[in-house]
Amino acid sequence: MEFNIAVLGGDGIGPEVTAEGVKVLEAVGRAFGHHFSLDYGDVGGISIDKHGAPLLPGVRDLAGAADAVLFGAVGGPKWDDPAAPVHPEDGLLQLRSHLGVFANIRPVKVYPKLVDSSVLKPHVLEGVDMVVVRELTGGLYYGQPKERFQTPQGWNGVDTMRYSEGEIERVLRVGFELARGRRKKLASVDKANVLECSRLWRQVATRLAGEYSDVELEHVLVDACAMQLVQRPARFDVIVAENTFGDILTDEAAVLAASMGLLPSASLSGVPVAGKRTQGFYEPIHGTAPDIAGKGIANPIGSVLSVALMLRYSLGLTEEAASIERAVEQVLDDGYRTPDIAAEGSVRVGTTEMGDRIVAALG
Repeated sequence: MEFNIAVLGGDGIGPEVTAEGVKVLEAVGRAFGHHFSLDYGDVGGISIDKHGAPLLPGVRDLAGAADAVLFGAVGGPKWDDPAAPVHPEDGLLQLRSHLGVFANIRPVKVYPKLVDSSVLKPHVLEGVDMVVVRELTGGLYYGQPKERFQTPQGWNGVDTMRYSEGEIERVLRVGFELARGRRKKLASVDKANVLECSRLWRQVATRLAGEYSDVELEHVLVDACAMQLVQRPARFDVIVAENTFGDILTDEAAVLAASMGLLPSASLSGVPVAGKRTQGFYEPIHGTAPDIAGKGIANPIGSVLSVALMLRYSLGLTEEAASIERAVEQVLDDGYRTPDIAAEGSVRVGTTEMGDRIVAALG
């Protein structure tokens, strides 16, 4: 089979880890008889430097025409001036909006061999295997008005959290569907004791629960969820949250897995249903890590596992996806570690060698 993939490496370590994801993707193609046609484009800071804009229309259209998008990361100190007319992250937000990818799926799994690499005690991490679903195209990041303005009393800033019932329902359905295929437990995160958007969120979640009688729904306030993620993380199966809450909680959950470099994500334009392909946008959850960019030591596993999610959700290649996940676990079981997860007795490897080890483990 043939598939078209848009590859947008971005800034910092983005191109480095994306290259290893592509290496693994091509190895899967050879092993299973698929052909992946790859089209490359600039996005973020590199696009600002080259073209004066974080995302050119041609790159946006390239992503829209692809079966899936493999993304790296954008941003860095070079482009952090708040007074700048454009920022690298603008390109990412434009892509998400253009592709209509409203549900960000972030699996968080603790590998047994990495338990000692986490800052949390091993007994806390036992059995941790969850998925966090973050709403991606609404809320504070997109709501209007969004502005800074001056008054006689000084500067003011305004961000608007806004959600429609339809936006909430579609991302909650993603959470319910994923829970239905796992341990059938869904934690809906809100701040319904304070926010009107959260009260609407809870109302919609309660209504939908009637359609998913096989899934146990619980409502969890976001501050309580943040606390329980470090106290009793194994209690969670699937968590679903609005944009800002989901962004924060998934970065917190990365601590459970020992490193953000391990965690992938899938941003989908539809509800994932077995046997049905949906366009998606795939990226590791880490940032550009400019302090280690170009040193060849970044962990590419988050990007590699994002490729596995791409195969599963956008290309319908479930066995191929599972083969990547098994290969990653095998390499970790064999003791190979990039510096972010290295421990006494492990074998330190760089970005490229970690990719090579995963390719070899694919067999």
